[in-house]
Amino acid sequence: MVAGRYLRARRKEAFISVIASLTMVGVAIGVATLIVVMSVMNGFRAELLTKILGLNGHFTAYPIEREFTDYQETIAAMQKIDGVDFAVYFVEGQVLASGRGSSTGVTVRGMDEENIKKLKLLYNAANQGGWDQWDDSRGIAIGYRLAQTLGVSLGDQVQIINPDGAMTPFGSTPQIRSYPVNVIFDLGMVEFDSFFMYMPLEPAQDYFKMFDEVLRPGFGPLDPLASDAEIDAAYERINRVTAAEVFIKNPDDVALMRDRLQADTEIRPLILTDWQQRNETFFSALQVERVVMFTILSMIILVAAFNIISSLIMLVKDKSSDIAVLRTMGATRGSIMRIFSITGTTIGVIGTLSGTILGLIVAANAEPLRAFVSNTLGVAIFPPEVFFLSSLPSKTDPIEVTVVVCLALGLSFLATLYPAWRAAQYDPVEALRYE
Repeated sequence: MVAGRYLRARRKEAFISVIASLTMVGVAIGVATLIVVMSVMNGFRAELLTKILGLNGHFTAYPIEREFTDYQETIAAMQKIDGVDFAVYFVEGQVLASGRGSSTGVTVRGMDEENIKKLKLLYNAANQGGWDQWDDSRGIAIGYRLAQTLGVSLGDQVQIINPDGAMTPFGSTPQIRSYPVNVIFDLGMVEFDSFFMYMPLEPAQDYFKMFDEVLRPGFGPLDPLASDAEIDAAYERINRVTAAEVFIKNPDDVALMRDRLQADTEIRPLILTDWQQRNETFFSALQVERVVMFTILSMIILVAAFNIISSLIMLVKDKSSDIAVLRTMGATRGSIMRIFSITGTTIGVIGTLSGTILGLIVAANAEPLRAFVSNTLGVAIFPPEVFFLSSLPSKTDPIEVTVVVCLALGLSFLATLYPAWRAAQYDPVEALRYE
């Protein structure tokens, strides 16, 4: 009751009440800021992980000892292993893509429709055109940002240039071909939407010369004057791919799954690189940034806790005569400590609860708020070219929110101990001598 009365200031005590209110606001802002920032960083990491692993497998398998011509059998064997979700194979190469007056370097991936359907993120991202009859289309699929860069739309021709072309007496000539745009996709990640181009598997194998023509058994040396039909009958075309990607059910089980993949005798020799190795530097930097941001933003709550100390010391000074009267009426030192501990802790509890509610509301509406502020000020906040994602993700972790709340409450309670102890040490005689 006494602690509550001290929190409700009369006119002559308004200054102390204002200090306490500002301290409460400081705690609320610190808690809300910490929750919002940690939620956005969690969302940023989760969204990046989803986008990266939605297109790139948890393992990338490259062939060794011989060309990757037995990719069909290898994929079938991989998908039988316990813990493997699915696997895909692809042809990959770097080319120069040219549109209407603009050119840029892109990564071309050749995949058939069956494998593209396994990549749900890519298959569902087509916002113009579709994947129907993909294998027979002999067209390409590009991201909407790449389409903007090249100045093309659905149905337009894109010219791709590969420096490794036909050999002539004067050296290698560039290989130049044009393909129609059949699909424009939006993955929501700048890297994939700007620099990736997909092509049906067979045209990609043909473009990048991913095949060998082998003389069939029983055919001897052909007559130099043999017809095209005779040549086609005598030679067998054996296609190959660049690599395969394996998607496992639990992305964190890379060590266990690596052992299983390498121990399976039905799988040909492969070099396996997992997603943690490929993105080790990037995700380590994100983790370090999370720890640093948590530490720095916790200082806001620490500053607010010091404000609780200063406001309680001022309150103790102002209530010295009240403390003396209570002591003469029989109040113990423990009672005095409890009064001021409850007063300061109440400030911290109200500030923490207010900050938690505010932080959860802002974190849940991070992207609409970003868009509103960006449109109002006319300034790009979190530009996708810098942050890789086209929207601001947010993912609130209940455990982290609990840690933040406990931290704020703990600091608020610790901040009350010294002022409450000082109040309990007041000598009633000295306090009332000049009253």
